[in-house]
Amino acid sequence: MTTAPLPPELEALIPRIGRTHLRRRLGLEQEHDAFAFNRPGAHFFYPENWYSVHGFIRHALRLVGFYQRAQENTRKIRIQPHRLLIRGLPEAFVGLRILHLSDLHTDLDRRITTAIAERLTGLSYDLCVLTGDYRAKTYGPIDEALSGMASIRTQLQGPVYAVLGNHDSIRLVPGLEAMQIQVLLNETAVIEREGQRLYLAGIDDAHYYQVHNIDKVAAEIPEGAAALLLSHTPEIYLHAAYAGFAAMLCGHTHGGQICLPGQIALFWDARCPRRLAAGAWRHGEMIGYTSMGTGSSVVPARLNCLPEITLHELVAADARGDGAR
Repeated sequence: MTTAPLPPELEALIPRIGRTHLRRRLGLEQEHDAFAFNRPGAHFFYPENWYSVHGFIRHALRLVGFYQRAQENTRKIRIQPHRLLIRGLPEAFVGLRILHLSDLHTDLDRRITTAIAERLTGLSYDLCVLTGDYRAKTYGPIDEALSGMASIRTQLQGPVYAVLGNHDSIRLVPGLEAMQIQVLLNETAVIEREGQRLYLAGIDDAHYYQVHNIDKVAAEIPEGAAALLLSHTPEIYLHAAYAGFAAMLCGHTHGGQICLPGQIALFWDARCPRRLAAGAWRHGEMIGYTSMGTGSSVVPARLNCLPEITLHELVAADARGDGAR
């Protein structure tokens, strides 16, 4: 089997993720492009690529008089504090603050990206995590998405860790890492404080590309160590819980983005229970949090579901799973 040579910046990923993962990801992206451009009927579950759907949503919102408000809502970004209870949390990490951004879609509407960058000003935290979807479409160029990410990166402090989402190409990785954003492609980072360790694992997209490898990242973590998992989607919650992770941070759902009053999501595009579609949740001993999304997808519009920047504060959980006093 002959294949085209890889660009040097992608060849550099092979020692980290292996040639098979890289070629598989790139191959699936090419197949995805073919569906998006040539076979729209076969691309049923990806309305973000349907221009007719974009138009229908805009027209429907205009008819009911909500379109202007829905557009303005995309730029009303909430700061959402959250206490993240972690079993086995080393004392040195109690009170650690994690800034969580998700689903930035930086090339959808420059006004939203500008609003995100402005909202980040003055926030205090120790590290930042990004849970995927930096591009608006699920195919095509990446330059505008990287430009948007660069404008947001200038407002971020401390170390920044990221995973890829179903909208993202692996071709984004060299550009993101040139901005000092460490992309975890089925990899684990070790955070050290006062001689103690917290493990931060990140998996590649499990929603569309399904190139995630929980076994690999879990194998890199000592038994009983406190470990957090970054995943674009909550769909792999069962695997993550039984792999022993204390917590999982994710996004993808946008909380529904356009919801009924009471924040009732009509659609969250994830094969998981509704209770996992937004905010805090638990499965077994694992704590989870699904971001409502910092940006917007398909169309720049939100109803009854404001975007969020999440500030997690780590708290040691006692034997019952409650916050230690």
